[in-house]
Amino acid sequence: MNQWWSWILTAVGVTGLFLADSNRKAGWALGLGAQLLWVSYAVATEQWGFIASAFAYGGVYARNWLRWRRAAPPVPFSPEETPGARSGERLP
Repeated sequence: MNQWWSWILTAVGVTGLFLADSNRKAGWALGLGAQLLWVSYAVATEQWGFIASAFAYGGVYARNWLRWRRAAPPVPFSPEETPGARSGERLP
């Protein structure tokens, strides 16, 4: 199999990480989809360790996507307040 496939798959995975870090839903989908491609690559090249890594990476992508989806939206605060201050409390 052409050696470029592993580089292309790596680029797809890194792009997924970048998009996920930018809080874009497409990043999680791309990252999970890339794992299916890595499994195909592993079978085609008989490099079975890539299957284990694809399941590991896929599990991390799925876990982080669920955590990201459940996270509460950030509450904006004014410059006079600290992020941990009670509502209405101002800095001296």
